[in-house]
Amino acid sequence: MAQWWQILLGLWTVMPTLAGDKPVNICMKDKHHKREPGPEDKLFLECMPWRASACCTLATSWEAHLEESSFFNFSMTHCGLLTPACHKHFIQAICFHACSPNLGPWIQPVVPDRQEERVWGVPLCREDCEEWWEDCHTSYTCKSNWHSGWHWSQGKNRCPVQAPCRPFPHYFPTPADLCEKIWSHTFKASPERRNSGRCLQKWFEPTQGNPNVEVALHFASSASAQGLSYTLSAFSLYLLLHS
Repeated sequence: MAQWWQILLGLWTVMPTLAGDKPVNICMKDKHHKREPGPEDKLFLECMPWRASACCTLATSWEAHLEESSFFNFSMTHCGLLTPACHKHFIQAICFHACSPNLGPWIQPVVPDRQEERVWGVPLCREDCEEWWEDCHTSYTCKSNWHSGWHWSQGKNRCPVQAPCRPFPHYFPTPADLCEKIWSHTFKASPERRNSGRCLQKWFEPTQGNPNVEVALHFASSASAQGLSYTLSAFSLYLLLHS
């Protein structure tokens, strides 16, 4: 029995170090992502914050800036042109999703194809959702979920029948609706503010460093601690029942 308790004590001892650095410096498995993050000093415009360590290439960063991207096979002009301010938010969101190496804690396998991955519930800072929503107020769309449900008969996404083009607030009544619904809960609207260390920014000033590293470390450590706590509790119960 003493041997089992020594093992249990050892697990408690290593708990703070299990998060490591992999969850905050990793690329998801996807055709638009590099296998590993690395320097990309020529990333285009809104993708520039990730030049020091990026999961995207120059080509991907260029495609992210187009209103009709051949890479992503998606047209943002399905209800006419977005305003420049609104379009900029979408570019930043695509760059963030494609380039950031700090999304590890939210990476999940795509079901049923487990060879590819996606992110789920990435906590965007409150200001990111609010500013995105405000700047898209006068732009038009016909759907609240841009991931699925489009009409593809002409080779690109078009509005479904009986899905009228309306200003964004018609389909997204609140900033949280926009952040969370637009790409099937890829993002989650966080109540936390920028620089709190508890939410991610979809864009940041490149010269001031990447604030998302600290956030990813926090969530990765929390997830590791919760998982190990569950394991230790189950192991302790097993020992008590078999002592």
